[in-house]
Amino acid sequence: MSNSPLQAVRGMNDILPDEAGLWLWFEDTVRDWLEAYGYRNMRMPLVEPTALFKRAIGEVTDIVEKEMYSFEDALNGDHLTLRPEGTASCVRAVLQHNLLYNAPQRLWYSGPMFRHERPQKGRYRQFHQVGVEALGFAGPDVDAEQIVMCARLWKKLGIRDVALQLNTLGDSASRQRHRDKLIAYFEQHKDVLDADAQRRLYSNPLRILDTKNPAMQELVAGAPKLMDELDSDAIAHFEAVQAILQRHGIAYEINPRLVRGLDYYNRTVFEWVTTRLGAQGTICAGGRYDGLIAQIGGKPAPAMGFAMGVERLLALLQDDGMANPTMPLDVYLVHQGEQASALATLVAEELRDAGLRVLLHCGGGSFKSQMKKADGSGAACAVIIGDDEAAAQQVTLKPLRGGGEQGRVALADLPQRIQHIVE
Repeated sequence: MSNSPLQAVRGMNDILPDEAGLWLWFEDTVRDWLEAYGYRNMRMPLVEPTALFKRAIGEVTDIVEKEMYSFEDALNGDHLTLRPEGTASCVRAVLQHNLLYNAPQRLWYSGPMFRHERPQKGRYRQFHQVGVEALGFAGPDVDAEQIVMCARLWKKLGIRDVALQLNTLGDSASRQRHRDKLIAYFEQHKDVLDADAQRRLYSNPLRILDTKNPAMQELVAGAPKLMDELDSDAIAHFEAVQAILQRHGIAYEINPRLVRGLDYYNRTVFEWVTTRLGAQGTICAGGRYDGLIAQIGGKPAPAMGFAMGVERLLALLQDDGMANPTMPLDVYLVHQGEQASALATLVAEELRDAGLRVLLHCGGGSFKSQMKKADGSGAACAVIIGDDEAAAQQVTLKPLRGGGEQGRVALADLPQRIQHIVE
């Protein structure tokens, strides 16, 4: 067996302590934001039956065909997949636990997703999303609320240079009419279609509209428009969404080529995009998926949701020069001697009981070396205990930042004296 160092799987990144502070701050901000809108947290497994994603996402999609991490459980032969997205898992959990029995649900989740793509900035094989789902709501008000929610979050995070793209995919009958016209149109121009478009022509022609191939842009621009096939209900729904956004002063662009990559979407779809992340410019995307619940095996019910890419949002914050938020230490506890070390552990716990952040020195060393570490820790003060202090039931308190004199303090007075320094 080789003893060479092992490394993380390509495209699956470690988040080190110096970076994790920004993640924790982001997660706290997002949790507060979602609670303000009445969304409740839920947590689903990382591994699901492969059939769930084939049924929900569609077998003729890039995700199912090329990107899923799927495997056979060697113990029982089950076909399993690391979740590539969260909506299907969320709907599966809602149905399994009968959450829609009494009332509609506003839910959110966060965590890693897995897709086998070529890693690059903003696109990884293990990536993290925050997903938001409103199940059981049919009206355009929920569609608009979720978009308004996003606008509030960008303001809360201080994210700039993002734009909203909006479209409607109509309902199944109009999509079928549009699909037939697309196939007929592209059949007349097969010589221009690239290999990917030819593969999708009869299975998922709507995805051809989303091609990034420059040689096909003129052809796609002349393709039949889904808007021309919409029925009156879908048009009214879309206009109502726009009216609410206009009342809130949220600018948007209608993008008829915005089709989303998953089969389960209908009616409203949207993306928040930026030009500051290169090709991976979508930071948040979602839409209505009224057919998915029945598709997975439940009673038909409307639903609307979106997901945002955590790595991409944090990249924008870092691009704007945001420092990694840290929670500074209040106390570095220095000690030497048998009695002093025994007392130091008790003092550390008492200070934590008082709500202070305390780092107790471990590993021995001289007072000089320990004080050097105390200075480098960023703590507001050092509490120093030697055997003399321990015998007198006192400590030496030394401010490390700003003014203040070093001096002996009785144990009973220590928390209050430290609070004065910290404040």
